[in-house]
Amino acid sequence: MMESFYKTLKREIINEALFETRAEATQEIFKYIETYYNTKRMHSALDYKSQKYFEKYNS
Repeated sequence: MMESFYKTLKREIINEALFETRAEATQEIFKYIETYYNTKRMHSALDYKSQKYFEKYNS
């Protein structure tokens, strides 16, 4: 699962970005995970639900 996450992260944010500092990269990756990956992106392993939705309704 982590390999899939890293592949997606690289494809969707890292490969296309030019970060000037490590802090800027860290901030953008955090923002991607917290505002998109966990809340909106549908995951096939979670029956095509977002992680946030899955955790809320399948706990």
